[in-house]
Amino acid sequence: MTFYELLLFVHIFSAILGMGPGFVMIFVVKKATTMTELRHAYAIRNQLHIFVMIGGTLLLITGLIMGFLNPALFKQGWYILSLTLYLIALAFGPILLSPKSKPIKALLKEHKGEDIPKEYTLLANKLFFVERLENTIFLIVIALMILKPF
Repeated sequence: MTFYELLLFVHIFSAILGMGPGFVMIFVVKKATTMTELRHAYAIRNQLHIFVMIGGTLLLITGLIMGFLNPALFKQGWYILSLTLYLIALAFGPILLSPKSKPIKALLKEHKGEDIPKEYTLLANKLFFVERLENTIFLIVIALMILKPF
């Protein structure tokens, strides 16, 4: 196995490790019917997010190293578009997702009782919209990586 093949293996493995959990994070909390369940679901989400961060970081690093080892990739439209979309999706975290998740975290911490307040649903829908948009971008990136259409 060459170094490049090893990088490709780590890159693909990182996609599974990092992106896979990201696609189910919404579903983990959607079925909660009480605040206890919701708090537990968000604790699970936080654990899944660790895999997303590690896998996502490895994806970026291995993808860039492969590009530097094979500079012709930087002339391929699918590679440039994939990298651009990936960086845009990564920027969603601090720019869009974090500000939308902070009020939810505060609500989970401060709310008393077992009923899930209507305010949560409004906040969660805004967060989940951005997460679905991000997941769509990641699906496009995956399709570009597989198909290499241009």
